[in-house]
Amino acid sequence: MNIRTWLHESYLKFKSVRNSSFKLDLNILLSFVLKKKISWSISHDTFELNNNILKRLHSLLMRRICGEPISYLVGKKEFWSLSFIVSKNTLIPRPETETLVENALMRIDNNSHKKILDLGTGCGCIALALASMRLNCDVVGVDRVHESINIAKRNAKILRCKNVVFLHSFWFSKINEKYDIIVSNPPYIGLNEIKDLDNELFFEPFLALISSENGLSSIRYIIKNSKRYLKRMGWLLIEHGWMQRARVQRLFKENNYFNIITYQDYSGNDRVTVGQKR
Repeated sequence: MNIRTWLHESYLKFKSVRNSSFKLDLNILLSFVLKKKISWSISHDTFELNNNILKRLHSLLMRRICGEPISYLVGKKEFWSLSFIVSKNTLIPRPETETLVENALMRIDNNSHKKILDLGTGCGCIALALASMRLNCDVVGVDRVHESINIAKRNAKILRCKNVVFLHSFWFSKINEKYDIIVSNPPYIGLNEIKDLDNELFFEPFLALISSENGLSSIRYIIKNSKRYLKRMGWLLIEHGWMQRARVQRLFKENNYFNIITYQDYSGNDRVTVGQKR
């Protein structure tokens, strides 16, 4: 069976379960197994697939049809035009989180030497995106999951980022310095929202997704405690759910932050709220 036939038959065979990205998923899996770019597969669609390749493709395709995210199947995800290793111990980076990176960068001059802390760093995508754009800054990423820190360190090595350090820490538990900027994409999905989650999210680490108090427990903790670790006039930037803007802004105000602003993501949803320490 050649590439063209496999793509055609797979697309027809799974007509009842395929989604809008199914054709792209097929090409991504093919590229991953063949270790070739998608463009190569397109231009070499008469290339014959041997039995070992077909078996591997079938196994991956079955997992994809069961809802496992394509990023976990191939072990990587692009974010901020950088390629990141991901595993089931890390959240998959999402486009809306680039809003957090953008608004942190707005507060850091190109040549300034700032200290940045990323809470709940996961695969390190936020910390490494910031470090890659502000080479004079010192970035620290922390996570409570050892496996996540190991993944983040691997990503830093691959991306050759020298100005970032990753530490095992439950939020601020191992932090003893002050920072100019603290960023975080914490868990913000409420327990009551679990029943409405997309099937793919059930493959991701719930520890990094779910928070009590209607999704506000982790956010509340970070806003309350960040003041001890922010320099005067330092900024705190937090990603949150699209319906949480008012409650998150209230938490910033209750903790005496000022210059509180909420920014929307690329889809027009309220996504990142920032505040400045007095």
